[in-house]
Amino acid sequence: MIEAVGLTKRYGAKTAVHNLSFQVRPGAVTGFLGPNGSGKSTTMRMILGLDRPTAGRVTIDGHPFGDLPNAPRQVGALLDAKAVHGGRSARSHLLSLAQLSGIPARRVDEVLGVVGLQDVAKRRSKGFSLGMGQRLGIAAALLGDPKVLLFDEPVNGLDPEGILWVRNLMKRLAAEGRTVFVSSHLMSEMALTADHLIVIGRGQLLADMSVTDFISHNSADFARVRTPATEPAQREKLTSALTEAGGQVLPEPDGALRVTGLALPRISDVAHEADVRLWELSPHQASLEEAYMRMTQGAVDYRSTTDQKAGLQPVMPPGYVPPQELPQVPQQGWYAPPPPGQNPYAGPPQPPMPQPPVQQAPPAQPPVQQPPAAPPVPQAPAAPAAPTTSEDSR
Repeated sequence: MIEAVGLTKRYGAKTAVHNLSFQVRPGAVTGFLGPNGSGKSTTMRMILGLDRPTAGRVTIDGHPFGDLPNAPRQVGALLDAKAVHGGRSARSHLLSLAQLSGIPARRVDEVLGVVGLQDVAKRRSKGFSLGMGQRLGIAAALLGDPKVLLFDEPVNGLDPEGILWVRNLMKRLAAEGRTVFVSSHLMSEMALTADHLIVIGRGQLLADMSVTDFISHNSADFARVRTPATEPAQREKLTSALTEAGGQVLPEPDGALRVTGLALPRISDVAHEADVRLWELSPHQASLEEAYMRMTQGAVDYRSTTDQKAGLQPVMPPGYVPPQELPQVPQQGWYAPPPPGQNPYAGPPQPPMPQPPVQQAPPAQPPVQQPPAAPPVPQAPAAPAAPTTSEDSR
């Protein structure tokens, strides 16, 4: 078990943790939540003896971490997955930790198999992805088979399969009676993994309770009620009846009613007594994220602002109206082809377009009369040929 009493840590004028007291019990996964800068990492470092508290104390099974005999065999932790010599292989890194703690070498191969790195055991860790580094850090935490485990953002960089594996690993370790303390910013994952929550803000304790109680204390549960949409009088009648019964009724944008102050069975009885038919009567409970945001909204140190893009936008003349964007038309290639003879993107059949009248060719123009050709000029008669002199004529 981890126990903190009046834990305080100051760095000069800044107080990182102030008068923090809590217990992390075995047999359950305890989530450690808080905004950035709230003191979660500082608290974990003080638990592991890496930072000395300014005031107060924190113990593991009744002893400070530094007083535990062979502490790596009793406490395993993952605070920084990149705190590994990049030139060492995964197996060499774990083997060096095992030799320092008197852990058998065969245990190295066991934890490599547990985290799924047995096929890359001889690769240098500097070539590991973020998710592979997380798995190596978890293997180092499990190396001594400890009873107490601390994890800071263990699912950072893991794919969905890896996140599911870590979730099941945490639950299995807690079911074995170990103390499991997990810090994370993923509310959806904490809702599925944690049994108990410790929430801090600006170094002070905000909540120490089960997940169910935390959501119940920091959210307003309500019931959604819907009447037939074709009968608006039924909706008004039910609203009046529920209000008279002590409930608070608010309309929803989709036409349903949001009812608070009355349990579901009571809402059903009121509707029956008012002779109103119900199409929907369902409970609504806030998520862990909604409850967390509501509790810590006043303890957030870093808030974003709207990007005004000053000096980056062109100055438009007065009266300028930006052009309207055309609606996006889905391309047919994005979906499965339609059945033969059907086109889901074709509009209703249009009447045939009237054909323009066929223009008649203009009548042929009569040929232009050419003036008669001039009579041919008579040729002059040819001169008579000279008589031929021959011996007979002589």
